[in-house]
Amino acid sequence: MNPSQHFLTQPSPCEELKSPPLCCPDCGETRIFTDIHSGEEVCTNCGLVINDPPVNYGKNGYSSNYENHEEQSRHGYFLTHSAYDRGFNTVIQGVKDVYGTKMGDREAIDMRRLQRRDNRSKVDDTVTRNLNVAMTELDRMTTTLHLPSTAKEYAAYVYRKALTADLVRGRSIDAFVAASVYMACRVMRIPRSLSTVANTSKREYLEVSTTYRLLLKELKIKPPIDDPQKYLSKLATMLGVPRQTECLAADILKAAKGSSAIMGKDPRGVAGAALYYAMEVRGEHLNQRIIAEASDTTAVTLRNRYRGLKKVLAKKSDWVY
Repeated sequence: MNPSQHFLTQPSPCEELKSPPLCCPDCGETRIFTDIHSGEEVCTNCGLVINDPPVNYGKNGYSSNYENHEEQSRHGYFLTHSAYDRGFNTVIQGVKDVYGTKMGDREAIDMRRLQRRDNRSKVDDTVTRNLNVAMTELDRMTTTLHLPSTAKEYAAYVYRKALTADLVRGRSIDAFVAASVYMACRVMRIPRSLSTVANTSKREYLEVSTTYRLLLKELKIKPPIDDPQKYLSKLATMLGVPRQTECLAADILKAAKGSSAIMGKDPRGVAGAALYYAMEVRGEHLNQRIIAEASDTTAVTLRNRYRGLKKVLAKKSDWVY
């Protein structure tokens, strides 16, 4: 046999790479239907989804037209901690078969039965039921408190860690959700006090604060120390204070930073005292009780923080107002 004849007897690269015809691994059917919208390959005999392509969670492109947004958006939902199933949800719906023909009465009844069984299977175990209740309460609280989606995601992450550490067993789910929300506000420096979060929750303040301390201890999370500057802008907006007075109060807090008037004190009370001090310097007058209520503190605490700021700034030779 010459070399040319030997070469012709060898299989060509195309023959080696040629794949066998696609068939259903369950029933062996070779008639496979391809859905052009989802990219799924479905057996026409038993309905088995043979090939489920990976989902691209991005967009096809930018569109300023709202009507074209749905056409350009891809299939699938982004993964999130704030959903009880992290977004890996299954939806059984539709009234048409694989050929696009409307189902008969018998097929529609079978489809509704499958929907009921699928919905029941999603909340069959204890952890899933717990997360279902907790994420519903989390969504309600974050909406009421007007928190961004990043804070909601972090609060869900903290709650899942507490659930994995078996801290929620025998305790209130609502209290842990509220404590997780406050933890997210502390970590992301969002101006929401513990009393504000507790008032939004279904549990009492004492229970929420105790649960928050339990999260700090067991999960070993170290949120940053609250800065009075964080509450100053919100407080000035609530009281209708002019911008110049707010800037002067910010300068007062900056000058007293690191002193005994601020360290270890409630940041909301210190912010209210700085604002009251700035209003006094500028000749503006507002009742101490009104400022204390807006600062979520008492008038006695406000006066004590005010005296402390005034004493510290009197010792600073570079402080000029």
